[in-house]
Amino acid sequence: MSETNKSVPVDMLGPADCKGLAEVLMSFGDKWTILVVGALSKGQLRRLSTISQRMLTLTLKRLEADGVVTRTLFPSVPPRVDYKLTEFGIALRGALVPLHYWAADNRQAILENRVKNSR
Repeated sequence: MSETNKSVPVDMLGPADCKGLAEVLMSFGDKWTILVVGALSKGQLRRLSTISQRMLTLTLKRLEADGVVTRTLFPSVPPRVDYKLTEFGIALRGALVPLHYWAADNRQAILENRVKNSR
């Protein structure tokens, strides 16, 4: 088993643990977080064309509050703000990489299933 795949015994997870895990997964598993973390893994982020400025701003603020990114403000005209993954964010990216590969490997089958099941 690779480092990113951890075996969690079911009997170790109580209701409070499951609720806490669900909150974390909802926060870090949404499409905007995945896109932003992926973009930041390639370097500092300035703008993504696939996300509105509002959603980008909200996502970055949440990721900064969670400790996933750092924000650096440069006092220039116009002001410049750079975001960068923290070590914590780099670890999150490592957890998202297997999901990326799974999605890439299964995209076509998912699209075919959607067509087949929409009839």
